[in-house]
Amino acid sequence: MGILPLIVSSGLVVWLVTQCRKPNGLLGRAILASMNVAHSGLTDWGLGKVSIHESDTMLDVGCGGGRTVKKLAAMTPNGKVFGVDYSAASVAASRRTNASEIASGRVRIEQASVAALPFPDRTFDVVTAVETHYYWPDLPANLSEVRRVLKPGGSVVVIAEVHRQARSGGAMGMVMRVLGGKYLSLEAHRELLEGAGFADVIASHMPGTSWLCVVGRRPTDTVKS
Repeated sequence: MGILPLIVSSGLVVWLVTQCRKPNGLLGRAILASMNVAHSGLTDWGLGKVSIHESDTMLDVGCGGGRTVKKLAAMTPNGKVFGVDYSAASVAASRRTNASEIASGRVRIEQASVAALPFPDRTFDVVTAVETHYYWPDLPANLSEVRRVLKPGGSVVVIAEVHRQARSGGAMGMVMRVLGGKYLSLEAHRELLEGAGFADVIASHMPGTSWLCVVGRRPTDTVKS
């Protein structure tokens, strides 16, 4: 391959990687729509690992196209659901997906980073993160920020499509390197949440798939903010 085609193909890969991490434009809108469909089963499985009550206040970090927010709103008819994403295109898509719930005042979508969540301490009963934590800038610090906005006794649930011990490990490892994403084992996920101050951490793997779900609880007697 000549130098020009190599440069062009490398640039295309970088562009596609950027779209996966932070969608924008027409392609970003298409990617978000496909993610809403592709991740639905994974999300349902992961949400089944955490207790959610009808009056809970929920937060979905990295809300993407908004399908998880919509699922959470259906599960909490007497509660409230917030979504945040650092991509303006994702925020717009999530608002379109949840337009009726936003109009009723039960859902709110904001542009924000997990590094600085725009909410007071001890706001949420449950915080979800679906197919997004790979790209967080500082996982230990970002999980501590999630713990900050959880109520004592509240739960975080991290849901992901791949992990290091999955059957597709070698191939996915290369993909994640290209994407610049973190690629951790089940045990590393467990240690990560425990290091961020979560208790009763359980890491689950869906047999026959590469799916991962990690749930942790903010202790009721914590002295951390």
